[in-house]
Amino acid sequence: MTTWFITGISRGLGYALAKAALAEGDTVYGTVRSGTPDFPAGRGTLHVATLDVADGDAAEAAVQDAFARMGRIDILVNNAGYGLLGAIEKASDAEVARLFAVDLFSPFRIIRAALPHLRTQGSGHIVNITSIAGRAPGVGSGLYCAVKFALEGLSASLALEVAPLGIKVTAVAPGSFRTNFLSASSVRWSESEDPAYAASVGSSSAAFNAADGRQLGDPDRAARAILTAVRSDNPPLHLLLGSDALRRARTKLDAVIAEMDAWKELTLSTDFPDGK
Repeated sequence: MTTWFITGISRGLGYALAKAALAEGDTVYGTVRSGTPDFPAGRGTLHVATLDVADGDAAEAAVQDAFARMGRIDILVNNAGYGLLGAIEKASDAEVARLFAVDLFSPFRIIRAALPHLRTQGSGHIVNITSIAGRAPGVGSGLYCAVKFALEGLSASLALEVAPLGIKVTAVAPGSFRTNFLSASSVRWSESEDPAYAASVGSSSAAFNAADGRQLGDPDRAARAILTAVRSDNPPLHLLLGSDALRRARTKLDAVIAEMDAWKELTLSTDFPDGK
């Protein structure tokens, strides 16, 4: 039996992941902001904690409660989060502070609270749900890209720190999935758009609205993919989910390599000539 700690299980990918784990007979400790999610009857055991993950103290307390209830956590999934869309210039300080509190600082505090227990276990797997936006940023979602980019960086460095302790880390970057991510419950828009950004942010906003409910990705398939990855003997540090995520990541990497090659001579010119 595997024990899971998953934030944000009331809907979307978190719900799909909890449902898949429960169906396999695992134990899930999941967090929700309100209500009690309705899962199909399964062989697993579910514990539900109500909290706003932006409240770091409450998030840390939930980790301690999970260890007290289950004795151990095998897989810790930082899934809860939301998007902030619109022009970077139009975002308020309060909007940005809330976004980073939920999407970055909460995962950090949850990880920090769990690590002493995971070190004692000598095992565990931390899964951070990021986004292809954090690896291949696009227009109209700059601050969401920034917070997911930060979580990607945290995950990569954390993996190096905890590998000798028997703890694994995976950053999962989904593309567009047919969840309610683009609905009012999961995304926020900065104040009304400025006509100056009509050709860039304006067109991307229209594309976001048109995509809602028509995304390529199936959240249940994504959940099964994550289960496959975490049950692997050699799980990935970076896992892409979705054909659109793969395409965007490859396009981004090709562009980075091309730019590096184009500016190679200038890059190398900054070393001391004698190499000392």
